[in-house]
Amino acid sequence: MPLSMNRDVFITCAVTGAGDTTGRSPHVPVTPKQIAESAIDAAKAGAAVVHCHVRDPETGAASRRLDLYREVTDRIRAAEIDVVLNLTAGMGGDLVFGSVEAPFPVNAAGTDMAGATERVAHVAACLPEICTLDCGTMNFSLGDYVMTNTPSMLREMARQMTALGVRPEIEAFDTGHLWFARQLAEEGLIEDPVLIQLCMGIPWGAPDDLNTYLAMVNNVPAGWTFSAFSIGRNALAYPAAAVLAGGNVRVGLEDNLYAGKGQLATNAQLVEKAATVVTNMGARIIGPAEVREKLKLVKR
Repeated sequence: MPLSMNRDVFITCAVTGAGDTTGRSPHVPVTPKQIAESAIDAAKAGAAVVHCHVRDPETGAASRRLDLYREVTDRIRAAEIDVVLNLTAGMGGDLVFGSVEAPFPVNAAGTDMAGATERVAHVAACLPEICTLDCGTMNFSLGDYVMTNTPSMLREMARQMTALGVRPEIEAFDTGHLWFARQLAEEGLIEDPVLIQLCMGIPWGAPDDLNTYLAMVNNVPAGWTFSAFSIGRNALAYPAAAVLAGGNVRVGLEDNLYAGKGQLATNAQLVEKAATVVTNMGARIIGPAEVREKLKLVKR
């Protein structure tokens, strides 16, 4: 697709994620009340979309519990401020092997493998406007963890999401994931307008250097809508890169804990910093109503 600056930008805030970050910052929300309040604060700061995981309130570990998703969803929808709700559907594909000499049996403590219907159960129950679809398998970060999403699994999850009237947000961690997203579109399993999230800098997917980023952007078909983010120290620079290449912005504590060197941030502060970058570039921040119109979302 041609590279041209996006003049009408929406911001997504990834509120908490599933990573082991709760001990690294007091601002990472854990309970449904904390997650919802942080999402609402992010919306007040300018986020049109909030992307939510849930965590076990006792341990802070990532969870797939339906009651937690329902509470987060209800609290956000009851808020005075409007925002587009985006729930993760990435849980349930976690495979952790045993040792390098004895990969089987797998590590039961870290492995969480579920069927397509179970992985989408909270989406069916809560009916968010958007849910994520991690569009491939990859070695993920450290150790022996593999993020597992087979072609058959992705086809079935995409079919169920589309049937529910929920817009899948394709999470692309490498160019092959965009290739498969095009295949899903050709098979009619995801519908226009297609929404893509370019996930940069996660070991061992696409690194976040600009050459790789532009390769990712150039593999997004014309007419599709994309956002982009990077984790860690380049996270604060990526709003500018995303907008310049024609995309939208994602920030949040799922991706980065800091507003500056040694300065732990809240989600609202990260949204505010991104909004300042976008408006200083001469672009306009659009709100949830315009996002719904652009992406043909069904407000619940």
